[in-house]
Parts: sequence; C-alpha cells; structure tokens
Amino acid sequence: MPKQRILIIDDEEDILKLLQYNLQREGYQVWCAQSGEEGFASAKAKRPDLVVLDWMLPGIDGLEVCKLIRADKDTRNIPVLMLTAKNSEVDQVVSLEIGAKDYISKPFSVKVLLARIRNIFRNQESKKEETVVLKVGELVIDKERQSFSIKGKPVALTKLEFKILSVLMENRGKVFSRDKLLDGAWEKEAFVTDRTVDVHVKSIRRKMGKHRDLIETVRGSGYRFVEEGGGAA
Repeated sequence: MPKQRILIIDDEEDILKLLQYNLQREGYQVWCAQSGEEGFASAKAKRPDLVVLDWMLPGIDGLEVCKLIRADKDTRNIPVLMLTAKNSEVDQVVSLEIGAKDYISKPFSVKVLLARIRNIFRNQESKKEETVVLKVGELVIDKERQSFSIKGKPVALTKLEFKILSVLMENRGKVFSRDKLLDGAWEKEAFVTDRTVDVHVKSIRRKMGKHRDLIETVRGSGYRFVEEGGGAA
C-alpha cells in the first residue's frame, strides 16, 4: 500500500524536525513548509493525505490557510490537523468550525499526535469504504464525481435528478414515498411538490432508456429501484 503523505506547515525548525523524524519512522511520506503561503501552495501542488498546520505562521496564519484549503476545489477534501500554542476553548471551536478535523495544543505528546493522525486516517478509510460508486448492471453512479453513466457512456442528469436517482439506487428494493424523496433528495428546497417528484422520475426514466423499468412505481406508496425490470408505470 502506498505511504500516506503528510504536509507539515510550521515555522519552528525544531518542531518540523521532530515531526518529520517521527512521522517518517511511522512510514509516512513527509513534506515541510514554513509559511502560510508556502504551505498552501504545497498543499495545492502535492495534494497530501493530511496537513498538520500551525496556527501562528509568518504571512497568512494557519486559520487563513485552513480556509483556503477548504475553499479550493483541489484541496477541499484534505483533512487538516491544527497544531498550535493557542489552546483556549474558543480557539479550538474556531479551528473546528472552519474545517479542521482535529486540534492539538503545544506542547504536545508525539505519541498522542501519532494516535490522532492514525485516527484521522482510519476515519478517512471508513468514508472511502462507504458507497460512493453505485453499480447496478450497466448503470453506474459516482457520488463523489456527481456523474451517472450507462454502459460507460455519460448520461446528463440535473442536480435534482441525480439526487433522487442516488437515493433510490443506494436503497434498492426499499419503497420511498414522495414525501421521503422530498426529504432525502431535495433537502427541503422551496417550491417542490409531489408533482415535481413525478416529473423528475419520468425524466430519469426517459434518460435510462431500456433500463427505465428499474425504477418501479409502487401504486399508492411511491417508488423503488429494483435489480430487474419491475413494470414501471
């Protein structure tokens, strides 16, 4: 398995050397940066699996770096562990609210830091194991890329169509009332009615072509996605 890659952004040379030594000894690939600007540029260029980020940095501070990482399409999914001498409850809350996965105060225990890092990676792996690619025969939905294809050929869906098809495919065999689809797929968007659900299901079926019967109408109840054709109406 490839080594997980960690970027350390800290302006203290002793901290960098300590972390680099211990992380490399654990088998991680490590890069270092000593300013906010350098750190963000490195995160964007190298796409590490984790950023260990100091708050107090020359140039832009760690909070701004974390915001930049969260806002950029190339880095937004990289977890950030804040490592800083600022240790008040407010500081911790602020760090977590802007998108940091965890927070450790200086001075810190290397063993605790390594345990926190392992925990972040375990959580990341657990998320990867969750269903992000749904496959039913020739139909494939990639939730991460927000794409739908049939027999390898991309099929354009609207945002709402993608949401409702994802809900149905992820819960194959389960009947969803229109109300449940409104809650699960539309997330309470305004001006959405039962009729809207029917219109979008009809559009999805049309785009599915010969596979349209995989979305089955359960009369008086709603819709469900089945493995085999089920007499869609």
